[in-house]
Amino acid sequence: MAIKEKEKKPLHLAKMNIKKGDTVLVTTGKDKGKRGTVSRALPQVNKVIIEGLNIAKKHIKPKGQTRQGGVIEKAMPIQVSNTMLICTECGEPTRVGHERRPVGADQKVRVARVCKKCHKVIEDRTRKE
Repeated sequence: MAIKEKEKKPLHLAKMNIKKGDTVLVTTGKDKGKRGTVSRALPQVNKVIIEGLNIAKKHIKPKGQTRQGGVIEKAMPIQVSNTMLICTECGEPTRVGHERRPVGADQKVRVARVCKKCHKVIEDRTRKE
């Protein structure tokens, strides 16, 4: 009997507190206690890919003259519930809250991610304002 693959969420319903460019702490698994930067967020399946962590060896077949075959090391996705965001202000692993605050140069009221420990806005590294 085949295992049923978990269905992806529609993109408009997929929401995560961790974004690309955030620094996170891995809380479980073989890389427990290590910190890294999120290189890719996969909200439809609730996973993130962290640079240099959760490395797996993958065997690649050669494709013509363009790609060489062999064994490569590749960062694999980690379940987002197994990571904790590191606050940009206090530098501690924290949970994420959401508040409506005036953010940016135009001081427009937007929903901002907030550290639950120090109550300061978590800086979005991918967005430059």
